Amino acid sequence: MTDLTVWLEATGAVAGAGGLGYAKIRAPRVYWSLVGMPVTWGRFALSYRSTMDVCGLTVQPSGLRAFMTRSVARREVQPVPPRIRRVRGTSTGLRVTLRLPAGLEPADLIASSERLRHAWGVHSVTVMETKPGYVELRMTGYDVLRRVRMPRKARPRDMVVPVALREDGTAFERDYRAAPMALTLGANQSGKSMYQRNLIKGLAQLPVALVGIDCKRGVEQTAYASRLSALVTSPDDAASLLGVLVAEMEDRFDLLSRHGVSDLWELPETERPVPVVVLVDEIAELFMISSKKDEERRERIVTALIRLAQMARAVGIHLEICGQRFGSELGKGATMLRAQLTGRVVHRVNDKQTAEMGLNDVAPDAVPVASLIPMERPGTAVAADSSGGWSKIRTPNTTRDEVVAVCRAFAHLVPDLPVLDPFRPVAPVTAPVAGPSLVKPRPVTP
Repeated sequence: MTDLTVWLEATGAVAGAGGLGYAKIRAPRVYWSLVGMPVTWGRFALSYRSTMDVCGLTVQPSGLRAFMTRSVARREVQPVPPRIRRVRGTSTGLRVTLRLPAGLEPADLIASSERLRHAWGVHSVTVMETKPGYVELRMTGYDVLRRVRMPRKARPRDMVVPVALREDGTAFERDYRAAPMALTLGANQSGKSMYQRNLIKGLAQLPVALVGIDCKRGVEQTAYASRLSALVTSPDDAASLLGVLVAEMEDRFDLLSRHGVSDLWELPETERPVPVVVLVDEIAELFMISSKKDEERRERIVTALIRLAQMARAVGIHLEICGQRFGSELGKGATMLRAQLTGRVVHRVNDKQTAEMGLNDVAPDAVPVASLIPMERPGTAVAADSSGGWSKIRTPNTTRDEVVAVCRAFAHLVPDLPVLDPFRPVAPVTAPVAGPSLVKPRPVTP
């Protein structure tokens, strides 16, 4: 009987260990909740002060505090680390709120984030400033980007579209009111199309006008025709469409002037025009020319894009530009246009120079990270903006059929914009057929 009991106990222990090992690979959230979080929490609590000390994240106490420690408490005066205000566990890691002592700033903790990660044995440590004097350490217990699972609360709302998952387990949201213009770069098979699919899927559920410019004969955006207000598939049509958008921008400025406001969102809801999001699939196709006779068309396209990027934010027209490279080699106007694109998302690139094109002027620290994204991680990217902050993200694997289904389900949200009617695509009944035949004839440019 004793031997049987020992055998059952040993078998149970082995089965439990095997189950935890399986959960660590196949169900990392379960493993983290059962094992990882308690262990990490204990390690953090026991080693917090010593870790902060060796990382140089402590300061000398004030004169009064040092005097009271020596004279009243009869203890040795020690350096003061940031004070822990709150610790809470999540399904992906730990969140620790710290009160910074005088002499420390968030940049000090950001510089030491890699050392903190190794000291506490977590996958990553991200430092976020919550308010003056307070920061939040977002510790991620495992690689959440290996198998992307968006938070349940991530839903499109008020010109904010969740499109990817951050390395700290939170949703990366494309906020058009905070960053009205954006640039997405990446090599072939890096995940640019997947990023755009998730973007269109979210935008399709909002009351906005979607305008597609896909000069690859419409192979990417034609499938979403049921939700698009306009679609062009050639540079000539793109020049005409951009001219119409510039005219619409000027009309909207006249509307703002008549109401005495400076922003679309200050207008009464009954008078407010619908926001417009312009999705450019491959920007290089609009800049490149094959003969001298195309120079005039290119000049019109570049001028219109720069005008929209500089001024259209106030009237609710937004640019979402996508390409493999976007540098001065595209010709006159490329650098000026890029400077107006506040939001930046850079996927895997073929050379460091391409990463610098997208990130060096807004978040130079992120350039090495974007240059080292592996090929076996499509959809992984670095997202940054003009504030200097950046984060590593990965888009969920969304199929084209899923996006098409969403576009058809929300086709009734296509707004009534007469100026875009000549470019309104005909939604395919069955499989999408690429080519300019899906677009109505373009009007003659005045």
